[in-house]
Amino acid sequence: MKIAHSQLILLLGIFLFTQMVDYWRHNSLFTHMVEQNTYDLSDILKAASDPTRRAILTLLAQQGPSRVTDLAAHFEMSLNSVSKHIKVLETAGLVTRKTLGRVHMIEVNVTPIQEVDVWFSQLRSIWAMRLDALENLLTEENENDPTK
Repeated sequence: MKIAHSQLILLLGIFLFTQMVDYWRHNSLFTHMVEQNTYDLSDILKAASDPTRRAILTLLAQQGPSRVTDLAAHFEMSLNSVSKHIKVLETAGLVTRKTLGRVHMIEVNVTPIQEVDVWFSQLRSIWAMRLDALENLLTEENENDPTK
C-alpha cells in the first residue's frame, strides 16, 4: 500500500500530537496551564453549550439588560424554562440578576468569557509550538533528502 506524502505528514502530525499530549499530561506546566480554572471554565462552556442559552446571551448583548419576561417572549417555552436557562447562565457568571420589587433584570457579564479566551490562547500556543516543530522536522528532512 502506497501512502501519499500529504497522508504521511498528517499521520506524523497526529502521532506527534498524541506523543506531545502524553508527555505534557505528566508535565506540571501543561497541567497548570490547562487546568488552572477548570471548574469555572467547565461551567462557562457547559452554560454556553445550549443554543437557547447562547440566544439569551446574544439578546442581552444586543439589547442590554432585560426583564426575564421580555427574554421569555423570544422563545417558544414557558417562563419557568427560560428562568432555568437564566439560572444556569447566572451560576456560570455569564449573567447577573438585579431584582427591583417583582421585576428581575438580567444583564450579560462578558468577564467570564475572558477565561475561555485565555484557554484558547493557551491551546493556540501549544499547537503553534508543535506545528513549528513539525515544520522544522520536515524542512530538515527535505534538506537531508539524497534524492533532491
